[in-house]
Amino acid sequence: MNTNQMIEEVEGAYLHTYNRYKIVLEKGEGVTLYDTEGREYLDFGAGIAVMGIGYNNPRYNQALKDQIDKLIHTSNLFYNVPGHNAALKLKEVSGMDRVFFTNSGTEAIEGALKLAKKYANSVGKKDYTIIAMEHSFHGRSLGALSVTGTEHYREPFEPLIPNVKFATFNDLSSVEALMDDNTACVIMESVQGEGGIYPAKKEFIEGVRALCDKHNAFMICDEIQCGMGRTGKMFAFQNYDVKPDIITVAKALGCGVPVGAFLCTQKAATMVPGDHGTTYGGNPFVCSAVDVVLDIYKDEKILEHVCNVSPYLWEKLEELKSKFSFIKDHRGMGLIQGLEFDPSVKSGDVVLAAQKQGLILIGASQNTVRFVPPLVITKSDIDAMFNKLSVALSGI
Repeated sequence: MNTNQMIEEVEGAYLHTYNRYKIVLEKGEGVTLYDTEGREYLDFGAGIAVMGIGYNNPRYNQALKDQIDKLIHTSNLFYNVPGHNAALKLKEVSGMDRVFFTNSGTEAIEGALKLAKKYANSVGKKDYTIIAMEHSFHGRSLGALSVTGTEHYREPFEPLIPNVKFATFNDLSSVEALMDDNTACVIMESVQGEGGIYPAKKEFIEGVRALCDKHNAFMICDEIQCGMGRTGKMFAFQNYDVKPDIITVAKALGCGVPVGAFLCTQKAATMVPGDHGTTYGGNPFVCSAVDVVLDIYKDEKILEHVCNVSPYLWEKLEELKSKFSFIKDHRGMGLIQGLEFDPSVKSGDVVLAAQKQGLILIGASQNTVRFVPPLVITKSDIDAMFNKLSVALSGI
C-alpha cells in the first residue's frame, strides 16, 4: 500500500480532530525519524516533548520487553513491583509526598483539581474560585478545559466548571486582584508551552506561592511539558525558590508509553478510597517505563547534559533571530525554546518549510515555533537544525 492510499483510507476511519501532515512515520533512531518512503527527519519536536531519551534506546526497549514477558496489567486492587519502584523514585526527584499514576497529562490535571476542590470543601470554602492563567493549556478533558486560558478551546464545550477566573501570566498584581480566602487553588504552567513558550518570572512564581500561603490555597504547577528535565532541572519549578502543593507530570515521564501522574504534599493528599480511581493507571507495564526512564536520567546524567547543550541551542537560535528580520522574539529556558515570527509569517508555514528540509518542528501559537527536541541532542544536531532551518526560512 502506498503512502497516499494509506492516508486516504485511515482518514476515512479516524474522527477528524487533527489536520495531520502527509507523512507516515515508521521508525526512529536517536534524534532521527524515518518515514515509510525512506526519508529522514531530524526531530526537534520529540512527539510534543515526549521522547526525552530519544528513539530506540536499547535499555528502555529491553525493560519494556522484559516486563511484557512478566506481567502487563493487574488493576489497582493489587501492588506491583514496577509501580513500587517508580513511585519511590518519582517522590525522590520531585520532593513530593504522594503519587497517583494516570494514563495521560489531562487526567493528571483532573486529579490535581479534585485534590484542591476536596480540600476547599473540607475547610469550609463555599462557592470557591479557581484561578488559572490566560493563554495557558492544560488538556482537552472538561476539567482541564475549564482551566485552559484560551477561549476558542473552551467555547464549544461550555458550560464547564464554574467559578474559574483567569489572571495574566507573569503579572502578579492580576493574581492578587482575584485572590481571597475563598480561593481554592492557583494552577499554572511553570513554563507556558502552547501559549508561546513563556517561562515564569522569578518574582511571579514566588509571589504566587506567597499568595497561596496567605489564603490557604493550593499552588498547582503543571509540569507536563516543561518537566522531566527539559529546563535542566527535573521539574521546572525547581529553578525557583518554591515548592508547589501539587504538580502534574506526563509526556517524558514514560518517554512514549502513555503514563502521567499527579503528585502532592501530605497536606494536599485529601483523597480517600472511593474518591478517585483508574483502571489502567500505574499498571506494571507503564510503571516499568517510568522506572527505567528515571534510571536512565540518573545514570546517563541527562540533566547535566541539558544544562551543557541548551546554551548552544540558545546561541544558534539567537543567530537565526539576528539573521532574519521577521523573527521578532526568542524565549525559553533549557530545551524548551521558541521563536516568535512577525504576524505576516505563520508558524504553520515555517513548520512545513522545515519538513521539506528534513526537520521536524511544532508550533506553539499562531506565530511561534517551539524547539523541544529529545534531551539527548548534541551540538552537532543543533548545527544540523540551524542549517536546515536557515534554508527553510530563506524560502519564506
